[in-house]
Amino acid sequence: MPATFADVAKSEYVLLTTFTKDGRPKPTAIWAAPSGDGLVVITQEKSWKVKRIRNTSRVTIAECDRRGNPKGEAVEAVARILDKSANGATYDAIGKRYGLLGKTFNLFSKLRGGMQNNVSIELKAVK
Repeated sequence: MPATFADVAKSEYVLLTTFTKDGRPKPTAIWAAPSGDGLVVITQEKSWKVKRIRNTSRVTIAECDRRGNPKGEAVEAVARILDKSANGATYDAIGKRYGLLGKTFNLFSKLRGGMQNNVSIELKAVK
């Protein structure tokens, strides 16, 4: 049975694959937390994945280990960069999902200017 968005959303690590202008896949292992009917991710605003998402909202997600080795099939999804005002809620969701480790990540990220230098990305299933 093929993986679904909901299946991947339950995994501890998610392999987010963005695509270059010429269609080459660029996978990255990330933490993602549930938000409504999708997932949210926090990342540096100047990262390449953000630049690629601004070019095309098409992404895939798959369950993976912490090193980014896929553990299942990829699922098509749509990514949207949220306004920076969403960063607080994304940090809260990450802290809630990943417990003490997530809260520690949040603290250090915020100390490094994360509220100003990062953006939230919303991932949703393709309908």
